[in-house]
Amino acid sequence: MFSTYDVLVAGAGHAGCEAAAAAANMGSKVLLVTMNMTTIGQMSCNPAMGGVAKGQIVREVDALGGLSGIISDKTTIQFRMLNRSKGPAMWSPRAQNDRWRFAEEWRLHLEAIPNVDFLQDTVVSLIVKDDRVIGVKTQLGYEIHAKSVVLTNGTFLNGLIHIGEKQLSGGRISESSATGITAQLVELGFNTGRMKTGTPPRIDGRSLDYSKMDEQPGDENPSKFSFSDETKAVENQRSCWITYTNDKVHSVLEKGFSQSPMFTGRIQGLGPRYCPSIEDKITRFADKDRHQIFIEPEGWNTVEIYVNGFSTSLPYEVQMEAMKHIPGLENAKIFRPGYAIEYDYFPPTQLKPTLETYLVENLYFAGQINGTTGYEEAACQGLMAGINAHLKVKEENPFVLSRSEAYIGVLIDDLITKGTEEPYRMFTSRAEFRTLLRQNNADVRLTEKGRNIGLASEQRMSRLREKLEKTAQTLELWKTLKLPLDVINPLLESKGTPLLVEKASIENLLKRPQLEIADFEPFFDKINPYNADAEILEEAEIQIKYKPYIEKESQIAIKVTNSENKSLRKDIDFKSIKTLSNEAREKLTRLKPKTLGEARRISGISQSDLSILLLYAVTSDEN
Repeated sequence: MFSTYDVLVAGAGHAGCEAAAAAANMGSKVLLVTMNMTTIGQMSCNPAMGGVAKGQIVREVDALGGLSGIISDKTTIQFRMLNRSKGPAMWSPRAQNDRWRFAEEWRLHLEAIPNVDFLQDTVVSLIVKDDRVIGVKTQLGYEIHAKSVVLTNGTFLNGLIHIGEKQLSGGRISESSATGITAQLVELGFNTGRMKTGTPPRIDGRSLDYSKMDEQPGDENPSKFSFSDETKAVENQRSCWITYTNDKVHSVLEKGFSQSPMFTGRIQGLGPRYCPSIEDKITRFADKDRHQIFIEPEGWNTVEIYVNGFSTSLPYEVQMEAMKHIPGLENAKIFRPGYAIEYDYFPPTQLKPTLETYLVENLYFAGQINGTTGYEEAACQGLMAGINAHLKVKEENPFVLSRSEAYIGVLIDDLITKGTEEPYRMFTSRAEFRTLLRQNNADVRLTEKGRNIGLASEQRMSRLREKLEKTAQTLELWKTLKLPLDVINPLLESKGTPLLVEKASIENLLKRPQLEIADFEPFFDKINPYNADAEILEEAEIQIKYKPYIEKESQIAIKVTNSENKSLRKDIDFKSIKTLSNEAREKLTRLKPKTLGEARRISGISQSDLSILLLYAVTSDEN
C-alpha cells in the first residue's frame, strides 16, 4: 500500500513541519503523519513567534532555508523589535500572528512541496530491527516502512489535561492523546519522564473595556523575520493591550488553590520556570502586588483574545471570578478556560548532536519530546532533525552547529550534554557568544552553510552576497567621508555631544554613543550612495560601534573551538580512570562525549576532570 519513505515524520506541529519541509526540500521522499490534517502548524498556545532569544532562533531557521520565518511574516498582525534600549546582541524580533492564517500558510507551503506526502493517522509504535528503526505502525493498522523516523509528538504522548479537579486525556483540549510509543521506547531502554505546561483562557474581545488598559502598538517602522525577498514587512498592524492583576485577583485565585492540581499533587511533571502559571506567580512572588497581563488578538478578523500572563489550571469558575477583577476584563466572556497539560518526554542526553538517538539508529527526536518549550525551540530542532535524517539516508556527513555559530547550536548542545528536568527555554544569557550571534547577522553566519547542504536557495545566496558587498562598500566609504563642520556641529549640539574643531569621518562620529545612523538621515545622499537598505546600514553601524567587543569575542570563540574540537580516544574506559571524580566517571560513561568540548559542558564535570581528559585527547587523524 505504501512505498518505503526516506524520512517519516510523526507529528505536524512546528518541529514536524520544519522536519518534513527540510528533508523534502533537500531531496528525500517524506511522509508526514498527523492525527488531524486541520491542525497542521497549529499555534497551540500564544499566537506569536519570536521574542527574547527566540527571535534569533527564527531568523537562524530562516537563514538556513527553513520556513518558520516566512510563515510568520505572511501572517503577522504586529511586529516589534524587543530590547532596542540595549546592545544589538540583545535585540530580539517578535511577531504577533493570525493563528488561523499561520496554520493555513504552513499547510499550503507543505502541500506545495512535491516530495511531501500526508497521512491522517496516529503512529502507535515503531518497527525496530537490529537496533535500527525501519518503519512505524499506525492506529488504523498500517505498517509503513521508512529509512528514518523523526518523532515530534509535542504534548501528545500520554497527554493529560487538568482543569481544577477535572482530568481529561488529550494532547490539546478536545484532541486525543497518543499512547503506545512511550511504553515501547522504555522497553527499548530509553529513560522517560513527565513535564507540564499550561495555557491561559481565550476570551471574547467584544466584552472588554480597552479604555482601562495601556495600548501596545507595533513598531513604527516594522521589520520582518525572513531574509528572503519572498515576504515583506507588515504595513497595517493590530495593537495589543496591557493590564494588571491586583490583590483582589490574587485573593480569588488563592481561594481556589485547594482545587488546584498543581498544589494538590495531581500534577507530577515540572512546569516551565520562566513562563509560570498565574497561581505559581502569586505564590513564588508573594511580594508583588500585581502582574502584567497582555491582551493579544488572535488574528485579523476574529474577536478571540489570548490572555497572555494568565496561564492557569484552576477551576473554570475560579478563572472567571478572578478575571472579573482585572481592569478592562470585568465583563469578559470566556470562550474556553485555561488548562495545564502533563505529557511524556525523553531526557535529551540520550541523543547525538544530530538529534539521532543513541539506542535506535535512524530514529530522531525533536521538540517537546526532548523537554523543550516554545514554537521556536521546536522548529529549530525539527529543522536539524529533518536535515540530518536526510543526510544519514543519503550517506552524507552530518550537519551540526557549534555554540559559537548559532543559538541553535547552543540549544542542542545544552540539551544533549546537560539535559533538562524542566521545560527548556532559550535565553540570550545561555549563549556565551551572543555578541557574535545577533539576530541581524544570522544570514551571514548560516545561509552559506544552508546552501552547502542543499537547503538554502541560490537566490538567498545571491541576496547575501549583495548584502556583504554593500556593507563592505559602506564601511569603506565611512572610513574617509567627512561632512562640513557647519553641517555636522548643529547635529552634535542637538545630541549633547562635544562639537568638532576639525572634520571627522562618519566612522569616528558613529563611535560616539550619542549618535546613531538614523541621525544622519538628512545626509543620506552623501553617506549612502550605494542605496543600501536599513538592514545594511544597521549592520555597518554595529560593526563600527561594537568592533572591539566583536573582535574579542571572535578570538575567544576561536580558542574555545580549537580546544573543544580535540577528539577523545574512542577506546577510553572512563570507569577505569580512577583520578576522575566518581560523578565524572558515571556521567562520562553514560554520555560518551566524543570531544573535550562535549565533556566540558556536561554538568558536574570539573576543571580537574577536564585536565585529566586532556591526556586522552588526540588529533582527528589519530582517532
